Formats: sequence, structure tokens, C-alpha cells
Amino acid sequence: MSRWRYFLKRVALSVPVLFSVMTFLFIMLRLGPLSPVAARLGQNASGADVTRLREQLGLNDPLWQQYIDYVRDLMLFQGESWVVRAGQPIPEAIASVVPVTLWLGLWAIMLPLFIGIPLGFYAGLRPNTAGDYVASVSGILWLSMPNFWLAVMALAILRQADSGLFNWYTLGPNTQSIIGNPDFGFLTTTQLLGVIPVPTSFDVMAFATDIKLILPAALILGSASMAAELRIGRTAVLETVNSNYVEMAKAKGLKGRTIVWKHIFRNALVPLIPIITNEAFILIGGSVIIEYVFNLNGIGRLYFDALVQGDLPLAGSLVFLFTLVIIFLNIVQDLLYTIIDPRVSYQQ
Repeated sequence: MSRWRYFLKRVALSVPVLFSVMTFLFIMLRLGPLSPVAARLGQNASGADVTRLREQLGLNDPLWQQYIDYVRDLMLFQGESWVVRAGQPIPEAIASVVPVTLWLGLWAIMLPLFIGIPLGFYAGLRPNTAGDYVASVSGILWLSMPNFWLAVMALAILRQADSGLFNWYTLGPNTQSIIGNPDFGFLTTTQLLGVIPVPTSFDVMAFATDIKLILPAALILGSASMAAELRIGRTAVLETVNSNYVEMAKAKGLKGRTIVWKHIFRNALVPLIPIITNEAFILIGGSVIIEYVFNLNGIGRLYFDALVQGDLPLAGSLVFLFTLVIIFLNIVQDLLYTIIDPRVSYQQ
């Protein structure tokens, strides 16, 4: 089976999963306790106003008709917000908060990748040394502390400006706050042919300021992933170092650096693939809390508001979007397995 055929097969198998998720979502949202009418009109609204709004939102239609409209809106990615941003098209509402979440997610993935995996490989290549013990204990500590607690502690510490130890506000680029949205003013673009955005200037200081603003939230959001990558990376390296092909490479007289990069590093990456791709699940779930604590107006916060206020179309669209991302990452994960480890065939 070719790689493209395998890819198309995996995409086809995702279709029933998507419809199952959509149906489950519809049942949970429409038959649950959430009431968009009460959220819009309040608990003391009159009967006539309630009836008029229910008619306007289509809540008086037969359930099968509501289901068809709901699936159509999800598949075409259309519809309007009912409560949180009443009347605003859902794609527009999501697009307005996507940059903040992407900025947060980018650094929450990059930091664990460039801290957790190197530390894990370092500890695995030097077992039972002081560096190994420090890295292992640090990983256990990071993994044992929940994100919401870390977020509160980080705010409490960083806000102690002029404490004598350090001043976060003046450390590096000056910032007036440690919470809030980055302004993304570091990149200026122009429209080529009126359509294609082309960068014309780049403000390094504004870029550094935006990184500093998102750094505490990204570190905390990615802390669990960083600890998991450290621990699994260490274990994977230890198992690979003791394998027969590494012993064979040593017997052939290959240099240590060649053995590490050619035989150990590549094979130790295999068990890390699901950990790295699963970071998306952690980011989606964790961003709800982190965005609230750090006052970031991103997708996680929008989803929380939609769920609490009974904005059924917006909440359903966001969960559908999360599902698409997760399915896509699962397919990428399977393809990466076949690329990194040729022993994994497409039939497996």
C-alpha cells in the first residue's frame, strides 16, 4: 500500500468518527441543561419574549430539523453566535481569537520540545549521574504540579515587582502587565495584488515584548508535556543504548557521536511521537484555564464562555474544530511512524 493510499484510507475512516462526534455533541447540547434563551433574556423574561426568541433561534423546530441544520452549519462552518457574540458569524468570532491561541500554543509546544527532549536525552546518555538525578527530579516535580496551581503561583511571584530578587516588568523588554493579549504589532504587511499579505517590516523589540508577555502562560501550559517528554525521552534512550544494534555499532568501532545521532537519537524518537502529538489535547484542555488566569482572549476562553452561557452553535462549532485538529494530528502521527521507523508498514 502506498503512502498516499494509506493517507486517503485514514481520512475515509475519520468520516464516521466525525459524524459520531457531531451526533453526540448535538444530543449533549440540545438535551442538556443549557438554555440560550435564559442567557439572552434573563430568568424573569415574559412568556411572549421567550416564545419569540425560541422561534427566532429555531428551537421550536422538530428535533430532526434542528439536527440537519446543525450538521449543515458544522460541515459548511457557518452559523451565528446566539449569546456570547449574539448575531456575529461563528467563523468571524473564532478568527478574531485564533491568533492569541496560536501564539500561546506555538510557544507551549516549542518550549517543551527544546527543553524536555534534550534534557531527557542528556539524562539517558548519562544515567545515575548528578545531572541525571537533577533532570529526573525536576521532571517529576513539573509533572506533579497542576497547571491551575502553577498559574496562580506564577502570577503571585511575578507580580512581586521590586522584591529585590528581580523585577519581571523591567527584565528584558519593559511591560506594564504580565497578563493580557499580545498586540502582534511586530510585523507590518502590505497587500500584494490586493490579496496576498507580504511582510514589509519587522520590529524586534515588539516581537520580544510579545514573547515575554506569553512566556509565563506558555511555560505553564507546556509544563506537563515538557516533563513527560523528559521522562519518556530518558527511558527511550536507556532502552536504545542497551539494544543489540547499538552494541553491534560499538563493536564495529563507530564513533560515539555517530552512534548517538545515527542509531540512538532516531530510534528514541519513536515513543516520543504520540507524546508530542498528544500535546494538542493538553493544549486544548489546558488553554481554557490558562487563558482565563492570564486574561488571554483566545479560543479556550471563548469556548468556556459559550458553554457557560448556553451558546450552543458556538460551543458545538468549537468542539467540532477541536475534533478536526485531533483527527488531523492522529493521521500525521501515523504517517510520522512510517517515516521515522521503516519497520512500521502501512498494513499495521
